[in-house]
Amino acid sequence: MTSTTRSRRALAASIAGVTALVLSGCADGNDSGGAGDGSVSLGFVNGANTHFHTCLQKAVEQTAKTKDAKVYTANSKQDAGTELANIEDMISRNVDALIVQTVNVDALDGDIAKAKAAGVPIYLTSVTSDKASDILGAAVVDLTKVGQMDADWIAKDAGSKSVKVGVVAGAPGAASDLLVGGFTRQLPANAKVVANQPGMFNPAKAQDVAENMIQAHADLDYAFVANEEMAFAVRKAFDAAGAKKVKIVSVNGSEDGIAAIKDGRLQATVSNSALTIGQTAVKQTVDLLADKKVDKISKVPLTLITKGDVDQAPQYCPK
Repeated sequence: MTSTTRSRRALAASIAGVTALVLSGCADGNDSGGAGDGSVSLGFVNGANTHFHTCLQKAVEQTAKTKDAKVYTANSKQDAGTELANIEDMISRNVDALIVQTVNVDALDGDIAKAKAAGVPIYLTSVTSDKASDILGAAVVDLTKVGQMDADWIAKDAGSKSVKVGVVAGAPGAASDLLVGGFTRQLPANAKVVANQPGMFNPAKAQDVAENMIQAHADLDYAFVANEEMAFAVRKAFDAAGAKKVKIVSVNGSEDGIAAIKDGRLQATVSNSALTIGQTAVKQTVDLLADKKVDKISKVPLTLITKGDVDQAPQYCPK
């Protein structure tokens, strides 16, 4: 290592220490390393604290160890401003690349521009950017298709019968908008959306939304809920209101979600494995940094899970 490089890394380390103190909520006490110092250093900026995000981070950390990579982590807590601050903090640590689970696709342009100006490539999880040339790569979940798959299940289940549908969305932006947009546009003409409210990816909020929804629409037939954690709360609210007949479709394919399919609390869910996304992100990032010939954009497999095919559900979360 040259003296110039050593000085640059020392300065970066010093800046990182100061930045970590003044940026509230950046590292969130979750800094972690991979195998020793690692031959590659990665910054992972997570978007929230749902079960999906927890499993995704675990997958990133575990896979990094197998690739001799050190990982620094931070959580943006569904706030675009915090996400940018986290990215700035990771840049100051002089990481070789950033892996980002964004909170809002509209914020990506600023995030990517900031990292690009600093010479730090970004690898995206779940979504990609319109400016693919500006990113290192992405492990993409076709969130629009996820919503469409749930809508197709309702269309098949409802047949030609006129039905009423409620939507409990997540937080506005990024994943939720794509999911809900795909779902609502794919519904057949005989399925009418009578309510569409955000549950903010928060079970308590989703339960409140569901309670109000079923009071206003006692004849509701189906509900689309933007993740399984909220779906369990929605099921609880519907059951308490005597609306056990309402069929719920959701997203994730977690272990608890599969169990809910088996016992009838949920009728369908689309599996997009957090384990697969995290593994793909780290492996692809390390390989792309090494100029290996791998796909820049990787599509994450999607599987519709119903009671008849729960055995086909892929592993969702690392053990």
